[in-house]
Amino acid sequence: MKPILAVALMCLLAGCATTPRSASVYQGRHAQNEQSVRMGMVESVREVSIVTDRDSGTGVLAGAALGGLAGSTVGGGKGKVAATILGAVAGGLIGQHAEANMNERRGVEITVRLDNSELLAITQEADEVFRPGERVRLLRAGRTTRVTH
Repeated sequence: MKPILAVALMCLLAGCATTPRSASVYQGRHAQNEQSVRMGMVESVREVSIVTDRDSGTGVLAGAALGGLAGSTVGGGKGKVAATILGAVAGGLIGQHAEANMNERRGVEITVRLDNSELLAITQEADEVFRPGERVRLLRAGRTTRVTH
């Protein structure tokens, strides 16, 4: 049963990997690419939740495997079968909830008035503090725009 536990744990950890939505994190393919820079003033900041659309099912599978494994150690005969099934169901529900929580991050919606008076709103992870009236830079490369100081 130990190989099953190892596989379940690896699957659970693989499901935790999410792409950061931070203005400070660049993926390798974005490094050394030209970005356009615009300047502006922060109009408002609003806290939001950033939820990734990725529901891999890894949490359910890993939780069910671990719960079933734990349940299989209880009782004997028909009671053992019932405990295994209940453990798998409970583990699956717990794993699903854990994966959903891992796919949600704290973010901010920053509304910026550009120097040309255009008003934009950009959402990114809340890893920098922005305040209304601050001067900021908007960096744009393709469809990605970042707000930085």
